[in-house]
Amino acid sequence: MWIVVPPLALLLISLPYWLPARVTALRMWIFARINGPDGIPVPGPLVSVDEYRDVYAHPAADGRSRGAALSDLFWYWLSPGAHLHQEHLEPGPRYEEVARTTRRILAMRHADTAALMEKILAGVTLAPGLVRVRDLAMPVWAEYAHELVFGRPCTPAARDLIVAHATDVVDALKCTRLRHMDRRDALTRYIVAHLADVPHPRPAGFDDLEFALYLQGVFFTTTVVQMSDATAHLGMALAAHPDVQERLAADPDGPLMAHVLEETVRLYPLFGIAHRITSADIRVNDRTTIPAGSVLCFSYPEYHRTGFASPERFLPDRWDTLSTKDANHIPFGITANRPCPARGVAPTALRAVLRHMLLSWELATSAGHTRSLPSRGPVLLMPRGTTPNGRRRRAALGWLRVRDRWEDVWRSVVQLVLGSYMVWDARRQGLCRTYFA
Repeated sequence: MWIVVPPLALLLISLPYWLPARVTALRMWIFARINGPDGIPVPGPLVSVDEYRDVYAHPAADGRSRGAALSDLFWYWLSPGAHLHQEHLEPGPRYEEVARTTRRILAMRHADTAALMEKILAGVTLAPGLVRVRDLAMPVWAEYAHELVFGRPCTPAARDLIVAHATDVVDALKCTRLRHMDRRDALTRYIVAHLADVPHPRPAGFDDLEFALYLQGVFFTTTVVQMSDATAHLGMALAAHPDVQERLAADPDGPLMAHVLEETVRLYPLFGIAHRITSADIRVNDRTTIPAGSVLCFSYPEYHRTGFASPERFLPDRWDTLSTKDANHIPFGITANRPCPARGVAPTALRAVLRHMLLSWELATSAGHTRSLPSRGPVLLMPRGTTPNGRRRRAALGWLRVRDRWEDVWRSVVQLVLGSYMVWDARRQGLCRTYFA
């Protein structure tokens, strides 16, 4: 007997399979229309993959904000204090002074970094069930950043302020919610009120508010957001590859740990596009010269997917024979051009978090995994060493798959509407252009 399904029902049932991709494409088109044409893609028609590093490291690829329409959007997302954020300062004495301050604050021995993370993680209590890894990780990294900045444990009230701020920033960046400056300003007021507790010398010439905004942007925005996202990517990758997860849980201190970290940041780099403004002409090759004032948009995801066998697959064992120095792999940038100041401590801290997680918990997921991860990393969390109910586990993962696909439908529409508004509002406010006017 044939069952006739009405066309409208078929359309509704099929929405998760076609609507999110089309809405995302429309959002990108609208972004380009509102924000205007801005940037030379690298790699792209003018700069090949083989020329990527040389152009990135070129001394003239040193401008960061001034002269790029794209900067208005980043300053809008990272407010308040984007004009004092290390990654948005123009090259010169002020940038060098701020960069030195950041390096001093991050100057911890690996053993001390691991010990700090283990102390923070000892106070974390988790319950089994369906969770979102980024939401679990955010308070941990908030406490970590607080101890880096203030040199003392974080109170629950301070942690809540940091989490509210960082969550607001990352949700706006992923276009799932509008920004709320009241949440961000509340953290600014807290930092200003506690500057006497900061044991680090401030950058030369910074007043109290400037020092507070610098600390907020570098440590309570970038550090907390990026490390929470990194934790979510690690959790999702291992949850989707139980064979790798079991091997790592059995030997968390072996070489596989480093390989899992390298493969995760290769496949899901924390930086999408790094834009730089050229201060002079750059001669790429005999045919191409990039003129001064150009905006170079370096794509980490595209670069990380070239030169690898099966680049879309999560294969940590590829690093048994590959060297990170020789591969197209720059998760923390390039030394010659604003490298990530946390490149020394971040892997150590992430290893401590991952080791702690896998010793106690098993992760499984049926949700989609993308670099932007607007879903916040949904996984099924189960106590390690217990015998799970197979039927209950399958039901939970089945529900997760259905929920994730339908969330993609409404989330793509929300991102379209809110993202388009924020791009327009950023262009209207022109925070970067106004600052340099």
